[in-house]
Amino acid sequence: MKRIMIVDDDPAVTNYLRVFMMQTGEFDTTVVNDSREVGRLLDGGPFDIILLDMDMPNVSGIDILTDMRRKGIGTPVVVLTGVSDVDLAVRAMKLGAFDYLTKPADEEKLLGVIDQAIEHRALHKTIEDLPTKLTLADLEHGAAFSEFPTQDAEMIRVFHQAEKLAASNLSVFIRGESGTGKEAIARAIHKASPRRDAPFVAVEASGQDAERFPGFFFGQARNWSGSRDEAAGILEQANQGTLFLNQVDALSLPVQVRLLRVIQTGEYYRENSTQILKANVRMIVASAKDLTRPEYKQSFLRDLLYHLMINSLWVPPLRERMGDLPLMAERFLAEESQKLGKPLKGFSPGFLEFLRDYSFPSNVQELRTIVAAAVANAEGDLVSLDSLPSYIRETIEREKAAPREDFKPRKLEEVMKEYAERTLNHFAGRKDVAAQELGISREELDRLTEQDLD
Repeated sequence: MKRIMIVDDDPAVTNYLRVFMMQTGEFDTTVVNDSREVGRLLDGGPFDIILLDMDMPNVSGIDILTDMRRKGIGTPVVVLTGVSDVDLAVRAMKLGAFDYLTKPADEEKLLGVIDQAIEHRALHKTIEDLPTKLTLADLEHGAAFSEFPTQDAEMIRVFHQAEKLAASNLSVFIRGESGTGKEAIARAIHKASPRRDAPFVAVEASGQDAERFPGFFFGQARNWSGSRDEAAGILEQANQGTLFLNQVDALSLPVQVRLLRVIQTGEYYRENSTQILKANVRMIVASAKDLTRPEYKQSFLRDLLYHLMINSLWVPPLRERMGDLPLMAERFLAEESQKLGKPLKGFSPGFLEFLRDYSFPSNVQELRTIVAAAVANAEGDLVSLDSLPSYIRETIEREKAAPREDFKPRKLEEVMKEYAERTLNHFAGRKDVAAQELGISREELDRLTEQDLD
C-alpha cells in the first residue's frame, strides 16, 4: 500500500479525502490538521505522496516545502489550493511541489496527478542512482540513439537520462541551442519507449500562422456557418504515439494555457467547439531559449514552465564536445556521398583540424550542411579544404586571426546560475554531488538555480 499524508487545517477536507483514499484500497492514509506535526511525521518514516494545503496557521505549506528542501526530503508533494491562490501554488512548484490542484479537486484528476507524482519520483530516483561513469554499451535501447554518434561523457549521460524518461509516460522538455539535435533526442526517446510502434509527429511552433495554429494543433470543428469543415488536429494524428513540439516559446499565451491543460490532464477541445476530448499522446517539447530568464517572464507562462522543467534535458552545443566532430563528420560524409553517388574515401589530412577552429553557431545541423557542401564540391576521392564553401574557409581564417571580440560581459550571478544548472544536469539532478563538485553548500546551490524564476 502507498503511504499518503493529507495536510489541511480543515477537518472536513481531510476527512473527505481520507475516506476517498481508503475507498480506493491503494493508500494507507495519515491525516494532519495541525501543520506543526508534519516535520515530526516525515522524520519518523517515508511517505509515498503528500497532499498539502498552502494556507494554514502556525506552519504554512510554503514553510513545509522549504523545510523539506533544506532536509533533502524528496517525497512528492501535490498542492491543494483555492482558485485565488494559483500564484502561490506556482511558487510551491518552484520549491519542489510536483503539481497543484484547486479545491475541491476532481477525484479522477487527483488520482491521476498522484500516480504521475509517484511515477515521477521513482523515475528520478533511478536517474539519481545512475553511476558517475556511463558508456553507450550500458544503454538498454542503444539502437534508439544510433542516429547521434558520440563519445562525449556528457552526451552519453544525456542518453541515459533520456532512456530512463522514455520508460515513463511523462512529458519531457529538451533544452539546447539551435541545431544541437533536440529532435533527434526526441525521436530516440520515442524509439526507446513503449509507444515506439505508434506515430512520432514533429511540429515546429515557430513560423506558424498565429490565427490558424490552434485549429492546426488542436483540431477544427465545423463552425455554425459551415464555412469550415471538421478536421482532426496534430494531437489526434499523434494518438497513442509521441508529439514533438519544437520552439515551444513561439506559442501565444492562449495556446500555452491549452497546452498546459493537455500536459496536466490530457484534455483539449477543437476550435469552434466546447466538447472536451482526451489526448493519449506523449508530449515532448523543446526550446533553444533559456525561458527561465527574466525577459521571458511576460511572454511565457510561468505555470507551464514549471511543469516542463520537472523533466528536462539539456543538450550541450557542439563547441563543448568537439571530440565528437570526427564521428559526426564521418557519418555525414558517408550519408552525403551515398546520396550523390560519389565513392569518397574520406577527408584529406588537416581537414577536420581546420574545422575544429570554427565556432559552429548552428551546431550539428551546420556541420551536416558544411560536409554536404564539401562532398558536392569534392574532386578526386578525398574531401579537401578546397572543397569547403569559401565563406566557411574565410570565416574560420578570420576567427583564428582576429582577437575574440564576441565577449559580452554578463552579471556574475547570471554566469554562476548557468554553470550551476549545467553541473546539476551533468550529475542527473543529484544536488549533494553537484554542490560538492562546485565547492558550495546545498542551500547555495538551491539559491543559484532558483533565481530569476519568480
